[in-house]
Amino acid sequence: MSIRQFLSQNQYIQIGMHIDCWSKIIETAARPLIEGGFVTADYPQAVIDNTNKYGAYYVFDEGIAIPHARPECGVLKNGFSMVTLDQPVSIKGSEPIDIIVMFGGVDSDSHITEGIASIVELLDQEETLTRIRQAKTIDEILGLL
Repeated sequence: MSIRQFLSQNQYIQIGMHIDCWSKIIETAARPLIEGGFVTADYPQAVIDNTNKYGAYYVFDEGIAIPHARPECGVLKNGFSMVTLDQPVSIKGSEPIDIIVMFGGVDSDSHITEGIASIVELLDQEETLTRIRQAKTIDEILGLL
């Protein structure tokens, strides 16, 4: 399932959040996935632990973060969530980010191909990124997907 399909069906989108601590961003992005039964409560901690160990390996130049961990770290079903921040935040010295798309893939194949590829495809357009950053409602974001 693509990010467009998933977020249209589940609407796990949080807009204009004020969070200035990177680990709280991870926890916030994971919350709807936990509540929806897509990842376990351990999943955000795995992402945080990996970030502490390996750095912010999921931050892209455009101010986008795609935090994720391996399937065995608590993924129950493929899923996505999105968070936009009211102010950019750096994750362990990374370029500041203000769009976060968390995902969990149940296996290595979906983890790489479906997850990251569908996110990058969506967010690879500068106009789309600008409009996501300006969006005030979930419906506005869904309209961009």
